Amino acid sequence: MESMLPILLQLVGGGIGGNAAGAAMKEKSLGTMGNSITGILGGLGGGQLLNILNSLNLTDLIAGSGADLGSLASNAGVGGAGGAALLAVVALAKNFIKK
Repeated sequence: MESMLPILLQLVGGGIGGNAAGAAMKEKSLGTMGNSITGILGGLGGGQLLNILNSLNLTDLIAGSGADLGSLASNAGVGGAGGAALLAVVALAKNFIKK
């Protein structure tokens, strides 16, 4: 269960981030369910990117030395940022396809 906690935080953070981005960009919102699903997927993707950066030891270059990016708070934060970012990309793609 302890190994699942970071993934769970990334998923929850992503869902929150997706809905926050949808609320901030009302014209780009995909609805509550769309924002949540897109945010969850983005949160998981952001978390996986964090794991890749951690394994490559590149995180010190990005966050400065001594940063503990593997902590639970950063998993939730990366999940939220990933969720918001993916929602923005999907919303822009959706608008582009409509034109």
